[in-house]
Amino acid sequence: MSDARQLLIEGFSDAVGFVGGALGGYWLGQFLGWEMFGEGYSGASIGAIVLVGLGGGLGLQLARAWRRVNTPKE
Repeated sequence: MSDARQLLIEGFSDAVGFVGGALGGYWLGQFLGWEMFGEGYSGASIGAIVLVGLGGGLGLQLARAWRRVNTPKE
């Protein structure tokens, strides 16, 4: 596989994993009733921000694990 194509796959899968994970964290916060964009910095809004960050990081790691498993060895 060419280097350019490999880099495109890497970038795209990282982006999809991060955004998907961040959205999952956002939706989990909404389900719990934590408003991320609420007025001020309440405990619930900080918790929602943390969920989005953790979700994005987890999604990125899952995308990298998926890529490791599905990339042919040269």
